[in-house]
Amino acid sequence: MNPMHTPSIQSLPLLARGKVRDNYAVGTDRLLMVASDRISAFDVVMGEPIPGKGALLTQMALFWFAKLGHLCPNHLTGEAPEGVVSQQEIPLIQGRAMLVKRLQPIAVEAVVRGYLAGSGWQEYQRSQSVCGVPLPAGLKNASKLPQPIYTPAAKAAVGEHDENITFERTVELIGADLASRIRDISIAIYQTASAFAATKGILIADTKFEFGLDADGTLTLMDEVLTPDSSRFWPAEGYAAALAAGRNPPSYDKQFVRDWLEQAQVNGQPWNKTAPAPALPTEVIEKTAALYRQALECLQN
Repeated sequence: MNPMHTPSIQSLPLLARGKVRDNYAVGTDRLLMVASDRISAFDVVMGEPIPGKGALLTQMALFWFAKLGHLCPNHLTGEAPEGVVSQQEIPLIQGRAMLVKRLQPIAVEAVVRGYLAGSGWQEYQRSQSVCGVPLPAGLKNASKLPQPIYTPAAKAAVGEHDENITFERTVELIGADLASRIRDISIAIYQTASAFAATKGILIADTKFEFGLDADGTLTLMDEVLTPDSSRFWPAEGYAAALAAGRNPPSYDKQFVRDWLEQAQVNGQPWNKTAPAPALPTEVIEKTAALYRQALECLQN
């Protein structure tokens, strides 16, 4: 499969081009969501695609939507996406597209953390809390939290950084009832998914969900769910050694790209995490593609 940085579907109107997915209008009530092979890190889209990534993300999202459907409705229509594009365009979307309900998106990313990592670890070192949630003293990088915590973020436009916010701020943005339901459903989904993934040798350190409202006002899980793009997946096998050493555990997600970018330089200076990003070398592209494949294989086996 040739890598696809930017799909070009001419038979449908393009509504939005995100960091990874392109959304096309199908009438007024549905979207064709096409997962490209683009990869983003620090909210910047890389110039080089990761071969096979879009198809892997789509397969993994469909896997989780099926497994978690009893907890929350999702945006899938159950219809084949190949039926809404021209015959010539079917190869462009095959295996990488979902035909979904058109929802009113809620501009809050529902982040759930079960372990201390990334920006959460950095904030904990400063304040012993994450997004206003106080945590016990003495935790280390990659420590498992006493219980999962909900740390929402305000969703940013492409090229801008998402902003961590408090739960109280989400109440101000979307109201107490909706904010509480999103929090509770997100934690329930995370706990169910984490318990399953653990049986496959994967620790889900953290993840983020997106929700929308359908025409009847029903809260609906949308976009993607529990993929290596939206989650930190750690192999259980290497976790204890990494925790003892105080380093990031090995991961099945794009942390590998983030770690490389942290060391990358542009014109002799550390990259400032704004576009354009440094070009990813071949070995980083190939290793990232392999990690994404491993994640899906582990979950499905």
